[in-house]
Amino acid sequence: MQLNAGALEIVAELLARSDALGVACHTVAGGGRVVDCGVKAAGSMEAGVLLARAALAGLGAVRVEEQGSLPEASALAWPGCPWPIVAVESEEPLAACLASQYAGWKVSTPSYFAMASGPIRAAIGREDLFDHIGMRERPDAAVGLLEAAKLPPDDVCLSLAADAGVAPDKLVLLVARTASTAGTLQVIARSLETALHKLHDLHFDLRRIRRGSGRAPLAPVPRKDDLVAIGRTNDAILYGGHVVLEVTGDAASTRSIPPCSRRHLSNSSTLTPAVGTASVGSPRRSSSDRSRHRRPPSAAPGHDAPGPACRRRAAGSLGRRTDRLACGSPARRPHSPWPSGHGGPLD
Repeated sequence: MQLNAGALEIVAELLARSDALGVACHTVAGGGRVVDCGVKAAGSMEAGVLLARAALAGLGAVRVEEQGSLPEASALAWPGCPWPIVAVESEEPLAACLASQYAGWKVSTPSYFAMASGPIRAAIGREDLFDHIGMRERPDAAVGLLEAAKLPPDDVCLSLAADAGVAPDKLVLLVARTASTAGTLQVIARSLETALHKLHDLHFDLRRIRRGSGRAPLAPVPRKDDLVAIGRTNDAILYGGHVVLEVTGDAASTRSIPPCSRRHLSNSSTLTPAVGTASVGSPRRSSSDRSRHRRPPSAAPGHDAPGPACRRRAAGSLGRRTDRLACGSPARRPHSPWPSGHGGPLD
């Protein structure tokens, strides 16, 4: 399995239709390519789908579903939601989501900051996560995704190529700010990844997971306000994420997950595994999972303001995106993310 090679196939599709998709490719020092999918370029929803597929290293399907086309069981998860749903599924969820899609590290220099994801992580291989799941690789070319408000400067591109062990002209970086059509969509396409990473934190044996699918509502994109966009994408997964995992093993083994954690994984509070059948859970961000890689957005109408402790954590040392949690979002009703008569956290 070659993660970066799979992502390169998606990149080729993206570049072949760059004008139609609203993206722009720039060549940087050393010959590397930076593909603007939502910084200065307009981008598009279809570009966001391709971004998400590249983040999954080509090992997953991503689509946008309109409310009227949802399966009945899925439609029940979002009663009254006016927005489309971002669906993701994978037959190789461990490789697609944790070895590639997970935004497990940051790019930080005095002049540039981005959250990084995609299969370039497996080429760099510095994260402790790879000690647990394996899947480091030495590719001929590397593909990374950057969630950033600016395109990366030459020095960042050269440094990433060196870290990944590839020639500078074999580096491809796909870049979109959160407050862009493509950027918002590719973040919300991480509902399945969120569930797997939470299970990893709970020491669940991820090798038991054979297949996974996830859905979350596609939040409206604010105009060039990345903090609001971060809050909306976080809330879309926090309050609206719904995931189905197919696992092997017996039901008793899932009881090793602490009950308080099961509540945050699923509305139904359980996983029900059996060989070859579906195990259903809805990932919910725990109110205790407060570590954030950026400051939370200002409280929107209907929100409680983020508390001082939460602000201190968010404004302090910038860490990995372990749990996409909008710190200022209050607890909502357990069975619907949209309280009656109010648009809720995605207003």
